[in-house]
Amino acid sequence: MLSVKSDVFSFGVLLLEIVSGIRNRGFSHRDHHHNLLGHAWMLHKEGMSLEFVDDYPGISRYLSEVQRSIHVGLLCVQQCPDDRPSMSSVVFMLGNEVELPQAKQPGFFTERDLFISESSSSTKAPSSINQMTITLMEAR
Repeated sequence: MLSVKSDVFSFGVLLLEIVSGIRNRGFSHRDHHHNLLGHAWMLHKEGMSLEFVDDYPGISRYLSEVQRSIHVGLLCVQQCPDDRPSMSSVVFMLGNEVELPQAKQPGFFTERDLFISESSSSTKAPSSINQMTITLMEAR
């Protein structure tokens, strides 16, 4: 079901894609298995959100705007729709130097590789075994 809050979520994903220069679909990182939202969230929590952006020529003049854009993008993709800002609030936050609320964990914060064991990252085991059954139909 589409709503105003799902539109804000989509805008947040788009904003994070633009800032990072990477599409959410097909994103991979060598150090973890999070999607693009999870990667942005992890860097934000560690206070390293600027590492989310590639080093573009002349970007140093716009670091505060880039950091603000990442923060607003994370506000838009929060897990609970009630926590997400309205689009008018998003436009206001992007265009003004107002204090931003603390972002909460994003929705769809998933790891891509579901086969990694919690106890050992070197052991890979399938989560289920596919077994085939055959049913023969017989007339009565």
